Amino acid sequence: MKISLVLATLGRDCEVLDFLKSLLLQTYKNFELIVIDQNRDGKIDFILEPYQALIDIKHIKVDFTGNARARDYGISLAKGRIVAFPDDDCAYDKDVLEKVVAEFKRRADLAILVAGSYDFSATRFSIGVNSRKAGYFNRFRMMGVEFTQFFDLQRVDRQQFHLDHDFGIGSKYSGAEGFELLYRLLRAGGNAFYTPEIKIFHANKDHYKLGTARMLMYSTGIGAYIRKFTNQHDAFIWYYIVRKMFVAPLLKMALALLTFNPQKLAYSFYNLVGIWRGFLAYGKSEKCI
Repeated sequence: MKISLVLATLGRDCEVLDFLKSLLLQTYKNFELIVIDQNRDGKIDFILEPYQALIDIKHIKVDFTGNARARDYGISLAKGRIVAFPDDDCAYDKDVLEKVVAEFKRRADLAILVAGSYDFSATRFSIGVNSRKAGYFNRFRMMGVEFTQFFDLQRVDRQQFHLDHDFGIGSKYSGAEGFELLYRLLRAGGNAFYTPEIKIFHANKDHYKLGTARMLMYSTGIGAYIRKFTNQHDAFIWYYIVRKMFVAPLLKMALALLTFNPQKLAYSFYNLVGIWRGFLAYGKSEKCI
């Protein structure tokens, strides 16, 4: 199986270099890297150049910005059967691609594979939804985050395999593009499996000690994708309305109060504010993709 890695990038250089180094160490070599370069200043040209003789790299410069739009453009160029969307500030453990292919071969019904996100540690999880336990999952317990998701193009619903350009960095609603796509594919009948044994490294930036601004920004995307499926009269989305918009943030706020943690309280509060802000902003007139 050939793997197509679609890397949308803007404003980063050293992090891109770190990802390239992790690709050189991969034990599985049948992959291509499609770099959708949104920089206007040639910021990563000198970084990519020496690696083009070592890795199958397509360096595509575009005149637009937006993570979802860039990844969609990369999908149209992909030659592999398996497609993934690594972040430009993540890195792969050396056997990530080997284990990904092995899981897809082992599980004939598998359309979506999700790896664990680790904070540059073999044991400490990073952003996204992670668990110590491997297993199949569905819409009620979506796992991972967009840079840990791998898709088998022969098994996913191809009509649903695209990014909604309203979501993600550089779009109307920051964040949640991966969960919005995952929800649609699971709703269309795709089988999904999560395993923490596949390790993708990414700094943990979703933590109350780092402040509230990032949480406020990204949580608007969560609220907006919940509203999108609410507008489509999707009965299953009521689970997320109850869980994400009421129960979970209120419980976290209550716990922060009980433990006298004002930083965590503020973080949980702005998570709630962001979700409701996105939910209300995604009005009835929004186009449902």
